[in-house]
Amino acid sequence: MYKHPDWLKTAMFYEIYPQTFFDNNNDGIGDLYGVIRKLDYIKDLGFNAIWLNPIFESPFFDAGYDVTDYKKVAKRYGSNKALTSLVEFAHEKGIKIILDLVPGHTSIYHKWFLESQKDEVNPYSNRYIWTKNVWDSPKDLNVIRGFSQRNAACITNFFSIQPALNYGFSKIENPDYEEPISGKGPQGTIAAIIDVIRFWLKQGVDGFRVDMAGWLVKRDPDMQGTVAVWKQIFSTVKEEFPEAAFVSEWNSPKNSLASGFDMDFLLQDEFSKYNSLLTRSHHPYFGFDDQEGDSRKYLEYYLDLYNFAKSQGSYLSLISGNHDTYRLGKYLKPEEAKFYYAFMYTMPNVPFFYYGDEIGMTYEEGLKSVEGGYQRTGSRSPMQWDSSYQAGFTKSANPYIKVNPNKKDVNAESQLREEDSLLNTVKKLLSLRKDHVALNNDADFKILFNQEGKEPLAYLRSKANENILVAFNPGKEDKQIPIERESLNTLYQIGNVNLANHLLALGKESLAIILVK
Repeated sequence: MYKHPDWLKTAMFYEIYPQTFFDNNNDGIGDLYGVIRKLDYIKDLGFNAIWLNPIFESPFFDAGYDVTDYKKVAKRYGSNKALTSLVEFAHEKGIKIILDLVPGHTSIYHKWFLESQKDEVNPYSNRYIWTKNVWDSPKDLNVIRGFSQRNAACITNFFSIQPALNYGFSKIENPDYEEPISGKGPQGTIAAIIDVIRFWLKQGVDGFRVDMAGWLVKRDPDMQGTVAVWKQIFSTVKEEFPEAAFVSEWNSPKNSLASGFDMDFLLQDEFSKYNSLLTRSHHPYFGFDDQEGDSRKYLEYYLDLYNFAKSQGSYLSLISGNHDTYRLGKYLKPEEAKFYYAFMYTMPNVPFFYYGDEIGMTYEEGLKSVEGGYQRTGSRSPMQWDSSYQAGFTKSANPYIKVNPNKKDVNAESQLREEDSLLNTVKKLLSLRKDHVALNNDADFKILFNQEGKEPLAYLRSKANENILVAFNPGKEDKQIPIERESLNTLYQIGNVNLANHLLALGKESLAIILVK
């Protein structure tokens, strides 16, 4: 079992899509100096860690998830110096920085691929998976062909402009060109990715979010081949950088955490059966309308994964949303979102918060696709800082993605002035989490009441003789819960809540975070 970084016990991440966060040089695209200028805003909210979406050199057919140089920051974001400056300034403010690593594929313009497609054998010939001749094509994998000197077709991931890096096959069906993980090609790829990770950790970066971490080895139905690859990578990296943190986009904690990852996302989208019950189902649990989202089903699923993560000394990660999902505002109104955020920041997990969700930014329907965003483009619109021109994101007349026209009603400047705004609710919740050890990511967790599977829900967080009771009633009727504890102090509440005579009375659409004995 790997040692996991101590700083994750209190980590609270803020995800930044750099293209649309803040444009420092007014060219219409956000940049790293723009992030530097907003560090005080991020710190003031209460976040102590940042996840930056891809910032490496790329043709940006897929918003940077098609890398041409893993060791070079894209010019539009600044430079390598801009990144090291960001890391230094962030560290001065007590903020960690993790980058987005895309290990499964590169751009077709990456040096590795340009060399790999040559007919002459060279050190990169097996960095990707090339078939025996240009007409070969595995029945279960996609290929691109007919563009290179090499008489072969190349296996791809996702978009056709993303040739798959070679990590080998768990089940080999075409021995002429498919290799086991121990083969020369896969081992060369693993060494190259370790080199990339070490390069940035040496620059002071605090870790990585790993894109599609569970999809490296081909024909790997139980993912054990991919687990073996990550174990090999971490056996080198974690020995040298024990305080570096790695979170996987895998949504399979029993595989990812067993591989050595410190955290795994419990991803939410319209296709996630359990993770979407609370926020993104047709009638989510935290919606105030009649609930279909079932908290009992969710927590049964969660507890199984939580107990596994705890046995590994690692963590789950809840999200408000991300650059690949519809914004939370498509499903929950701001008053409803407060309930989910209270859940996120009082549950045992390392939480990740998507920029703009603190002000309830909405999903923009019908936007023309930008850089491979397609339906995701509507979740990537510029941060709405104020009600001024281009919402304060840029002075350019042509921003990367157009600004949402609701900037006058939804922006950070106005919400900072409103005591009960969504933004200030997030600030209060993060402050509570920071100030109370019972809300640490590693504090104990016990469900006290969830019998009906809908409302109400109550659980207890405990650490170092501190106990915090958290209770929710997002429904339309008053509810009561028997609680064998007495109140010491109500730390935060929405709606009417009263704890007396071992009975917790929850008014409709109410929640409470209570210090108890």
